[in-house]
Formats: sequence, structure tokens, C-alpha cells
Amino acid sequence: MAVKARENHRIGNGTLVTWLPYLAPALVFYVVFMAWPLLNSLWLSLYTGSAGIGRSFVGFDNFIKLFTVQNYSERYWGALVHTIVFFIIHLAVQNGLGIVFATLLTEKNLKGREFYQTVIFIPVTLAVLITGYLWKLLLNPVWSGPFLQQFHLGFLVRPWLGDRFTALICVSLVSCWQWMGIPTMMFVAALRNISEDYFEAALIDGAKPAQVFWHIKLPLIKPVVGMIAILTFVNNFNAFDVVFAMENVNGAPNYATDLIGTLFYRVGIAGQHPVGIPDPGMGAAIATITFFILCLGVIPTLRATQGKD
Repeated sequence: MAVKARENHRIGNGTLVTWLPYLAPALVFYVVFMAWPLLNSLWLSLYTGSAGIGRSFVGFDNFIKLFTVQNYSERYWGALVHTIVFFIIHLAVQNGLGIVFATLLTEKNLKGREFYQTVIFIPVTLAVLITGYLWKLLLNPVWSGPFLQQFHLGFLVRPWLGDRFTALICVSLVSCWQWMGIPTMMFVAALRNISEDYFEAALIDGAKPAQVFWHIKLPLIKPVVGMIAILTFVNNFNAFDVVFAMENVNGAPNYATDLIGTLFYRVGIAGQHPVGIPDPGMGAAIATITFFILCLGVIPTLRATQGKD
């Protein structure tokens, strides 16, 4: 028994020594570019000032100011609500249509499959600044008004991005349009991975296409649905470029499109009006709260969708 224990010990050590050179680069990359910046951000949230003028320890004062000082709390709660709406629109439109498109693209009798896949995925290959600027022109009544009037679509001529009630919806839908190709292709891969035996059995039982989707396809791709929902959640809480391209870093009009990402940029990097001086500590506090919000959303979703049935 003692000999076997020593042999197993050697095998275990040998396995670790064998795999360590392969794991080391990824581990170093993770520590340097992910773990250390996260810990540094948590540490920075407890300080005020900057490296140039000196920092001073303030404890949780940045968090208290963020929720009690009107100049900060009003902007933060507004950006948080807008980010949640931004995420809900993506979850319903981008991921919802992604499942629909993927289901259609995996139909055996569909003609022109490659063409449709290309059309859906092309916007993903374009730069956000370019698509944002183009859609900004298309939604501008000065540019698109005469063209729409020719086709008797005058009811669409309005300042979509200048109206605080429609600006966030328009920005969200443009973002959905650009990134819809990624979840669509992931759903396509998941659906194609389902065994044909399930569909043959359903066909024998006389199941309708809707029943096959709800009772076979959707349950079997639940892990992929959960993972895409998590990616959408994380990406939307870090969104910045689409608002920057279509509106500005202030989330015009009147902060109606202000997201957590744009608020963090103004406070921690550029300096928020009227002060105009960056506050890295306050920016780190916003990032820290966002990190815990992401954990509260990601962990339950992982447990609900990635567990064994």
C-alpha cells in the first residue's frame, strides 16, 4: 500500500510538472491583465486624488458620496437605470432574434443559407464608430427627411436621437443590429450540435415545429442561451463606444443615453462637469459597484443554466 501511495504521489507531481509550463503563460496573463487591475481598482476606490497631485485614504467616503451627493447620485442612478434598459433591449431583441434567425438558418430546406448568414454577420465586422456615425446620419431628419418624404414615410422624419424618450431606444437597437451576428452564429452552432435522433423521434410522434422548438431545441441549448445572456449582460454594463459614436460622452440629450461606461469615463478619466478634474477614486468606486452587480447577475445565471440536468 505504501508503495502504491508513493507511486501515485510521483504520478501526481509528474502531471503537475508536465502541465505547469502550459498553464504558466495563461496564469501570468490572467494575473497581470485581470486579477491585478481588479484588485488595484478595489484599492483605488478607497482613495481620493491622483498620482500627480497625491492620493489620500478616505475609506468608504467615495461610495457614500456616490449615493448621497446629488451631483453624483443623480447621474449614477440615471446611468444605472439606462444601462439596465439597454441590457433588456439587447436581451429581448438581439438574443431573441438571434434564436429565431438561428432556427431558420438550421432548417434543412432553406435556400441561400450562406447569403443570409453573411448578411447577418457583416455588421459585426464594421467598426462601431463607423456604424454609429452612419446611423446618426440616417436618423437625422435633415439628412434622411427628403428621402423618406419621397416614399411617403414622413411620419419617420423626426429627431430620433434628439428626443430623450427615443434616443436610448435608438442607440440600443443600433447596437443590437451590429452585434446580432455573434449570438446568431453561436445559436446556429448549438442547434447543429443536437442529434438528429431527437427530431426523428419528434417527427414520428407528430410534433409540430413549434413544439420541437420549445420542448427539444430550446432545452438542449440552455447552456448556450445562459452563456450568451451572461456575455450580453457583461458587455452592456461596459458599453461606451456606441453612445460615444451616436451621441457624446455626456449621454445626450440631457443624459438620456448616459450609461455606466460613459459615467465612469467622465468621472474617472475625463472629469465631469462642472469640475472637469478626473477623480480616479470615484471612478474606481463606480467600477467596484459595477463588478459586484455583475457578480450578482452572472453567478445565479451560471448556476441555473450550466448545471447538469
